[in-house]
Amino acid sequence: MNVFEAIKNRFSVRSYKSNPVSQEKLEKILEAVRLAPSAHNSQNWKFIVVKSEEQKAELAKAATQDFINQAPIIIVGVATDADQLMTSGVPAGAVNLSIALTHLILEATEEGLGTCWVGSFDQEKVKKILNIPAEKKYQVVALIPLGYSAENPSKKIRKQLKEIICNEKFNK
Repeated sequence: MNVFEAIKNRFSVRSYKSNPVSQEKLEKILEAVRLAPSAHNSQNWKFIVVKSEEQKAELAKAATQDFINQAPIIIVGVATDADQLMTSGVPAGAVNLSIALTHLILEATEEGLGTCWVGSFDQEKVKKILNIPAEKKYQVVALIPLGYSAENPSKKIRKQLKEIICNEKFNK
């Protein structure tokens, strides 16, 4: 599968089979994360691999989304310098993590695995569950359940290019 095929085939999985993910596949996915670019190549991030049934259940409660507990693994992306701003004023931590987690999601698709970007969760509860320091500079960006999909993708509805692309200058 090439990158464009992975992009087209990827979908948000909300139902997982109980089949375990091999260590080989997990390591390849984590290597894709490690290779992701970041502002100033700072790699100001940590990725927590959660396999414990108890921890996954607690994360599902913190996200009020039970389906994430079905996945054999949840990978939690944490910015370790959330206060860092790029010259543009945009928070580098969230941008860096988004790039790395996109690498994770696309490599997971390549490996025949499903994911779902979960951004709705109680920050403080997740930090407590995973022993992440309460300091503001540590920010959980996303929870990514990882496993074999138990569902078929529905047709993606996306805007037409002409609705989202501007040439030379912004226009409404």
